[in-house]
Amino acid sequence: MPAPTEFLDFVDSNADAFIKRLGDAVAIPSISGEAAHREDVEKMAKWLDEQLTAVGVETKLVDLGDQTLPDGGKLKLPPALLGRIGSDPKKKTVLLYGHFDVQPARKEDGWDSDPFTLVVHEDGRLVGRGSTDDKGPILGWLNVLQYHFDHKKDLPVNLKFCFEGMEESGSDGLDDLVKKESQPGGWFHGADCVCISDNYWLNTRTPVLTYGLRGLTYFSIHVSGPSRDLHSGVFGRTVHEPMTDLIALMGKLVAGDGRILIPGVEEMVPPPTEEEKAIYERLDYSIEDIEESAGAKIAIADDKIDALMGRMRFPSLSLHGIEGAFDGSGAKTVIPAKVSGKFSIRLVPPQTPELIEPLVTFFLESEFAKLKSKNSLTVEHLHGGKPWVTDHNHWNFEAAKAATRAVYNREPDLTREGGSIPVTLTFADALGVNVLLLPMGRGDDGAHSTNEKLDRSNFIEGTKLLGTYLYEIAAVDQ
Repeated sequence: MPAPTEFLDFVDSNADAFIKRLGDAVAIPSISGEAAHREDVEKMAKWLDEQLTAVGVETKLVDLGDQTLPDGGKLKLPPALLGRIGSDPKKKTVLLYGHFDVQPARKEDGWDSDPFTLVVHEDGRLVGRGSTDDKGPILGWLNVLQYHFDHKKDLPVNLKFCFEGMEESGSDGLDDLVKKESQPGGWFHGADCVCISDNYWLNTRTPVLTYGLRGLTYFSIHVSGPSRDLHSGVFGRTVHEPMTDLIALMGKLVAGDGRILIPGVEEMVPPPTEEEKAIYERLDYSIEDIEESAGAKIAIADDKIDALMGRMRFPSLSLHGIEGAFDGSGAKTVIPAKVSGKFSIRLVPPQTPELIEPLVTFFLESEFAKLKSKNSLTVEHLHGGKPWVTDHNHWNFEAAKAATRAVYNREPDLTREGGSIPVTLTFADALGVNVLLLPMGRGDDGAHSTNEKLDRSNFIEGTKLLGTYLYEIAAVDQ
């Protein structure tokens, strides 16, 4: 059942108004990771609540309690926004998830314009923090609702909504809320499927449907020795230096070709089947796409399938930084008393943080013992999330495939993402239903980078895609 032509025309004729509304959303600096902006996150929740209420959605702002800060202090969590519209037992019920918080952004970080003023460029780029991650997609759903409200037309499905304001900071409080509201009598109970629009095309050309996400486990290694920073001219080659030990340990974690050197981690993952390899072969992607996105010719693999499986199918370990070391200008000659190195491992099934953590800890402690250092080592597991893979032949995906063909006149690529959205697995487990990732933006949107953008064509055609998906859901056989 294709979307009505009237709907598609409505989206085209209201494009400028939709972009203006996106500008209003971008103007609210809802940075969840900065305490000074926590009130702005709550402001964004209330703004979105008003927008949904205005198009007939029943809503509820849910208090998630307090966030415990590293120093032991408390900070009020922004409310989650729940919504629902339609309760026809003859229709399928779709649960939609999105987030209205954003990453930090300042013009001095390298932005060409104020990050919280949406700039509409002549080439169609809509530049502003949150434009593609994730305010644009959320407003895509709002645009669909706007059509049905203005034309007094019933939606082809029942809709439920879960919009949160802490996704960029670990989604504190959300798992418990999802589990609670998935029980009988809860707002999410009775959902037949879930749709999340919080990821991106693999490239700038081809729409995708995503059926898998890597999980994550994050560590910090602390090495300490002297009671204070020391002068290298006085103590160099006379004491065990924490930085020397830390560099030695971090250098043992991963090889230059990306292989994880911690015994048992790589071995946990079964090899890909020929059917899986065929999916990667069909993807519209190349080594050149990787290097264009990276801004340099530095791809590890020369083969497309190997490169894609490195991003989606296999685990990866990345070194993120060192704390406690001298990082200023000049030539300071201090021996730091304590240093910390941070790294993470992206996980794939059947790996979980619980399975990987003891392997990492044992390896690091064993390698540290080999150094025969008199310094002290502490391995800290900071946080983690499980990987997720689902059935891409499910009717939920078939509806999305049909919608993509209708709007973009082409078959979508089927992808697994290298990144992590932990709530995906929470929804799948709590509700026992299929979860689909249906992205709006392109692979070059720069979601967490400077000059984040969403192309006008993706915002407008993406709105058509989301609406058409709902009509196709109504038409498919379960």
